[in-house]
Amino acid sequence: MIEVTGLSKRYGTYLAVENVSFSINKGEVVGFLGPNGAGKSTIMNILTGYLSLTQGKVTIDGFDIAENPEEAKRRIGYLPELPPLYTDMKVREYLNFVYDLKKVKFPKGPHIDEIMRLVRIDHVQNRLIKNLSKGYRQRVGFAQALIGNPDVLILDEPTVGLDPQQIIEIRNLITRLGKNHTIILSSHILSEIQAVCDRIIIINYGEIIADDLQDNLSEKLSTDHSLVARVICDERDMLAALKTVKGVKDVTLLGKKESGAYDFEIIPEEGVDVRAGVSGRIAERKKQLLSLTSNRLTLEQIFLKLTQAPNNDEARRMLGLDETDEIEAEDTTGIIIEMPEENVTEEGEQ
Repeated sequence: MIEVTGLSKRYGTYLAVENVSFSINKGEVVGFLGPNGAGKSTIMNILTGYLSLTQGKVTIDGFDIAENPEEAKRRIGYLPELPPLYTDMKVREYLNFVYDLKKVKFPKGPHIDEIMRLVRIDHVQNRLIKNLSKGYRQRVGFAQALIGNPDVLILDEPTVGLDPQQIIEIRNLITRLGKNHTIILSSHILSEIQAVCDRIIIINYGEIIADDLQDNLSEKLSTDHSLVARVICDERDMLAALKTVKGVKDVTLLGKKESGAYDFEIIPEEGVDVRAGVSGRIAERKKQLLSLTSNRLTLEQIFLKLTQAPNNDEARRMLGLDETDEIEAEDTTGIIIEMPEENVTEEGEQ
């Protein structure tokens, strides 16, 4: 659905993005992460056709964003961090305008009604956008991205300004949309990425340093793969029982943590998932399992560990990549597009 090959972007003498390549298949929900100034927003703006590229190639559903921009953009819905709203318009008036601008073929009224219900703004459709709260303006921005039912959704900080309940609603919406759309989701709220994305792309200093499933990244970077089980039990009996679970290498009693409950550190054999065996053994003993947690790295810990590495090469080595395995572009001979350099600085890069 999305193919990026050898993408580079230069602002004058500043190289913001260098030789980036990745592909995203239909139905994938991908978290796109990077520190401020890493080149993340530049790449997203190039994918949407908002910025030109200096070198490389980007295709959306087979259409080149530089050579056939109208067809490529027709397949994209974009929600930037600051939604492009005309605040003197009413909500429905604005969505009608976007509908006409996109030259959508669906029946106008029913299509817009459906989208407003989906993002829950139908009850404010006749209000001026400038009189809406920040959270509702964000929802209107989400609605404009959905007009035309695009195959690809690119969402930059989609929950900015929303309250906790609204954030949950938008997460659920993204999850539902991910069943029929390709979604790139960028956010500084890593718990949000962790909740809705399996695959993670991390960019740093204009280069991709990681592109993998979240569980794989955690597995590669974690040195401690142990589990901690909190059980209401007789500690000595449970210690002996857990040591007999298939795949368990060692068990250590960590002591009493709350009334009648003890913590046990369980170290599995390499590459073995013992969670089902552990919970089953506890159930066999008719004891109550209060929690079973993993000591593997969270997404936040993965992000910090990779982006705080001395350089990108070191970050890749942490993931077990050598020079021949690095995430790099294919040969772009014959498909390089040179654009005039833009004499601007990369302000506001996220």
